[in-house]
Amino acid sequence: MISSARSRHTGYFASAAVAALILTGCAAAAPPQSQGTATPPTVSAAPAVPTTAPPSAPGTPAPAPAPAPAQLPVLATSAPVSFRVPATGAQSELLSLGLRDNGSLEVPPDGPGAPASWYNDSPTPGERGPAVLLGHVNATDGGPGVFADLRSLKAGDTIEVTREDGTTATFVFDRGEQYPKDEFPTQTVYGNTEGSELRLITCDGYDPATGEFDDNYVVYAKLVV
Repeated sequence: MISSARSRHTGYFASAAVAALILTGCAAAAPPQSQGTATPPTVSAAPAVPTTAPPSAPGTPAPAPAPAPAQLPVLATSAPVSFRVPATGAQSELLSLGLRDNGSLEVPPDGPGAPASWYNDSPTPGERGPAVLLGHVNATDGGPGVFADLRSLKAGDTIEVTREDGTTATFVFDRGEQYPKDEFPTQTVYGNTEGSELRLITCDGYDPATGEFDDNYVVYAKLVV
């Protein structure tokens, strides 16, 4: 159901794991060889950039220092127990799933009433970085899956994740994006973030001719509490 994922490293995903997933099965083409030495164009010299600020005129007050950037909310590490989306009524306990031996993501069961799961190599919801929850858009009996209504989320809608320490991490919807599975933007979805963020990932793009989902749908949300 899901295209790719990365290993967690001290609250973030490791960049090396991303590169391996992006490059697996791919070979970069060699650059074309030069056909002789070209004469470089003439370039006029650019003016030198001063390395120090010019002195202020006598009596001129010093400029005020730039304000420090606002601290983004982050919570301590605590594994998730369940999630709830008040706007759609979606909720379930959360399984804790990782990677299969072949490096692909484990996915939650797909029967009626199947719960969502937390990818346990991602940050815990509330930690700095993108926590990842996975769920099905439909069930094996043709009914809706736990993530069936992700497309109905809009600005201001919240996603609440209850954690083992008794706290609730509340995220606000930022946007939703649909991606072809063979063009999944690994860095955008799983890349490091300055604050605590959440990703909800499910299948999309059903093709009745093949009975397969060709795409993934990803919800992006940011911690507010």
